[in-house]
Amino acid sequence: MIYGFRMKNDRTGVALEYSGDVPKILAVARGMLFERLIRIAREHNITIYRDSDLAQVLAQLPVGSEIPETLFRAVSEVLAYCYRINADFKSKLDSMGIV
Repeated sequence: MIYGFRMKNDRTGVALEYSGDVPKILAVARGMLFERLIRIAREHNITIYRDSDLAQVLAQLPVGSEIPETLFRAVSEVLAYCYRINADFKSKLDSMGIV
């Protein structure tokens, strides 16, 4: 999930779905729905990434739409970060004998 703040009360969150083809917009939330989206992401251990500019641009796209080619690089950097964080966390759990 990508989120950002433009101003104190202007919170925007965008949930992405990526299953191996082209990333898609899964959800867009602003205001009170933003808080709910963040809570759901945390409850499901979904990595949250802060990038105000990217969140604002992605929020303009319709839910369900594929990420346009012009945003591939920015979104791929976010996805790489998320995969790296999740892999590091899994490795830590493995080393502790938890997973």
